[in-house]
Amino acid sequence: MDYYELLVVLRNNRKSMEKLSKQEEEAMQAVWQCGAGFIKDFLDLMEEPKPPYTTLASTIKNLERKDFIKSEKMGNSFRYAPVILEEEYKKKFMSGFVSDYFQNSYKDLVTFFANERKISANELKEIIKLIENPKS
Repeated sequence: MDYYELLVVLRNNRKSMEKLSKQEEEAMQAVWQCGAGFIKDFLDLMEEPKPPYTTLASTIKNLERKDFIKSEKMGNSFRYAPVILEEEYKKKFMSGFVSDYFQNSYKDLVTFFANERKISANELKEIIKLIENPKS
């Protein structure tokens, strides 16, 4: 690996994952659910109202440009597969969310939802149990 390639690898590893738009997240949900497939496969998995085929195709191309998915030419079509795992996206997104809005404090996050009455006492008890006994 030469110096330039090393710089590219380091830059890509350092680059933070960008937040997806609602439309991109919906498309990624279908890609993650499908694993690998064609635009039609993803469209079949999406909830109503489904986007037009051409809109979904454009969204998929954007996701490929953003390095969330990769494509493989198969005949006259492209088969797409996720590059980013769903769990990886969730972890990075949530870390950024907590950092941006709650100064890296999950306590402040939970406090916010408790104050807004978006989380019940029973849900808080369940969260405490999960913290005290995490699954390995």
